[in-house]
Amino acid sequence: MNVAVTMFSGGRGAAGIARGMLGTPGVTLSLVVNGYDNGLSTGALRRYLPGMLGPSDFRKSLLLHLDPADPARAALATVLEHRLPGGTTPAGLAAVIESIATRRGPFAALPEAAREAVTADLRVFARRLAAYPHGLDLADCALGNLVFAGAYLRLGRDFNAAVDACARTFGSPVRLLNVTNGENAFLTALRRDGSLLADEADIVAPQGPGAITDLFLLREPLGARRAELEALPPAWTREVLGRERAEVTPNPRALEAIRDADLVVYGPGTPHSSLLPSYLTPGVADAIARSRAAAKVFVVNIRGDHDIRGLSAPDLVDRTLAYLGDPRNGRRLVTHVLSHRTSAPDAPAVPYGVLDRGEWAGARWITADLRHPGSPGLHHPERTAEALLAIRNEAALARAR
Repeated sequence: MNVAVTMFSGGRGAAGIARGMLGTPGVTLSLVVNGYDNGLSTGALRRYLPGMLGPSDFRKSLLLHLDPADPARAALATVLEHRLPGGTTPAGLAAVIESIATRRGPFAALPEAAREAVTADLRVFARRLAAYPHGLDLADCALGNLVFAGAYLRLGRDFNAAVDACARTFGSPVRLLNVTNGENAFLTALRRDGSLLADEADIVAPQGPGAITDLFLLREPLGARRAELEALPPAWTREVLGRERAEVTPNPRALEAIRDADLVVYGPGTPHSSLLPSYLTPGVADAIARSRAAAKVFVVNIRGDHDIRGLSAPDLVDRTLAYLGDPRNGRRLVTHVLSHRTSAPDAPAVPYGVLDRGEWAGARWITADLRHPGSPGLHHPERTAEALLAIRNEAALARAR
């Protein structure tokens, strides 16, 4: 069996499913990710390098194949995940780079090619920091994000080229694709009560009961204008933000991966930061509509997230279709919905009527035992991959009749 799977993903929400796919013989996996993350140290890095998207979700996607039981792969994971302690200076960063260059401590088992590439890109970033030492606090910065930043600078500030370079450095078997051509944009949201979530960090943070109603990709971060906009009536705020939308263009390779997929998966995660913004990219809905995929499957979260409080599982399907510009699913952009057989108290609810009908918005609703027994909030890698591929195989067989 040779199956090309393309999954819309974020950082960790769909990681289990991705690992399950990678462990299935004959499956090739493409992940379509956006770069709007700007929380904490990632936001600080984006402010320090104006024009750069957030690398965090791409960095997390590079961990999928890194088995901690393998010393070389564990060392690669350490580079990606190592956090610089508080008070780290440029000299302290230089000392970490020297440890990598000489393969000392947790970096001792680094493969030679990766050691050279990581060292080279970190030194590019360190030279930038030496020339412009102000404006970035290195505390809690993920070392992997600085590798991305160095690659971004080395490659002429081409974010997508940096993603490709880092995928090669860390030996990723995944085709990792930014959904856009790399244009910088900043995520902002409005809630039903009119309150403003100024950036991606606000969107994923704990919040009140009012559901998110609008997402915007802006040319510039709100910054000090937040208070001014919050003082306006919600309708006025919506109009102002609508006029300031960023112009983004689709990554042709992402569109190609969608069109050429045998199975398209709308992965779980934090929808309003990791997933729905990707669907705002021009051309994505058309690519899904034209895809040869026999099945286009929405996977329901097993547990809730701060950004989906008050939303049921069918609500999340509806949000996906709305952001794809096909609210009635007339283009069959979602053919199936896959959810865990029983809902946990904090999971998006699946109404009994939906389960009885086995359908929502024209998509077939399927349940299976998907929960990871050792991590109740996560999908079981093998069982979920198996369920998705079974849906694809059944749909392909029905199409062939």
